[in-house]
Amino acid sequence: MSKVFFSNSGAEANECAIKAARKYAAAEKGEDYYTVITLKNSFHGRTLTTLAATGQEHYHELFKPLTPGFVSVEAGNFEELVKTAEECKAAAVMMECVQGEGGVVPIGEEYAKKVEAYCKENNIVLIIDEVQTGNGRSGKLYSYMNYGINPDAVSTAKGLAGGLPLGATLLGEKLKDVFAHGDHGSTFGGNPVCCAAAVSVLSRIDDKLLDEVKAKAEYIHKELSGSEGIEDISGMGLMIGIKTAKPAGEVVKTCMENGVLCLTAKDRVRLLPALNIDFDLLKKAVDVIKKAAAN
Repeated sequence: MSKVFFSNSGAEANECAIKAARKYAAAEKGEDYYTVITLKNSFHGRTLTTLAATGQEHYHELFKPLTPGFVSVEAGNFEELVKTAEECKAAAVMMECVQGEGGVVPIGEEYAKKVEAYCKENNIVLIIDEVQTGNGRSGKLYSYMNYGINPDAVSTAKGLAGGLPLGATLLGEKLKDVFAHGDHGSTFGGNPVCCAAAVSVLSRIDDKLLDEVKAKAEYIHKELSGSEGIEDISGMGLMIGIKTAKPAGEVVKTCMENGVLCLTAKDRVRLLPALNIDFDLLKKAVDVIKKAAAN
C-alpha cells in the first residue's frame, strides 16, 4: 500500500475505493468500464452506493433505486465471476475475505488467489473490504494476508481507532496517484483525535497480540466443536460463526441474560470478542455459550 485516505467510517472508506477504481478504469480502459463486481451475501455499508455493492437483496428493498453499476456473483464460483467481468466490462472486484454479515463465511484461499490473478491479468482493480476483518481480528493485521494476496485497495474502519469514528482507504501502486486535487474529500477525515486513537491501537497490534488472537481462536474452536447443540463453526481468528441446533437468536438472548454479548449473522451466532480479552474471561464466556446452545 502506497497512500492512505482517511474518512469517518467503513462505508466512506468503501466509497473512496469504489471512486478510485472507477476513475482508474475510465482513464485506462474507457468510460464504459465502471461496473463493480461483488459477492452474494457480502456487506459493504449503508450508504446508497455501498448498499448497492452489498450482495443481499433484503438490504435493498426499502431504498430503491440504488446506485447503478454493481453486480453480485456467487462466492466461490470463479467461472461466474469471469463470465460476468467480461460481459459487464468490470472496473473492479470488491470482496471480503470473510463474509461477516453473510454468515461468517471465509471465501477460501484458492478462490481469493484465482480472483487476484484474474484481476491482475485483465487490469481490473481488486478491492478488499477489511472493515470488519481488519486490525488484527483475523490473526493477521489484515485478513487478506492469511491468503497471501496483494489487493489494489483496502478499506478499514471499526477497530482502527478503538471505537472512535475513523475509516481509511489504503491505495496500492496502481491507484496511488488516481485522485487529483479536488477529486475526493472528507469533512472530518484525518481529524487529530481519531488519528491519535488509531496510532495507539496500531502500536499495540504486534506479533504477541496476533499470536494471542490465534491461540484464543483455537481455544474457542476446540471447546465448542462437537459440544451439545453446536453443529458447525466457521470464521477466521476472533471472528467466529456458530451454527446451533436451536435458533441463533434464542442462543444470543440466553447468552445476554448470562452476561455474554454476541450477535447473529444469518442463521449463526457471531462472536467478535475484544482481541485482548483475558483468557479467564474468555473461558467463562465459552462456558456460557456452551450452556446456552445445549439447554
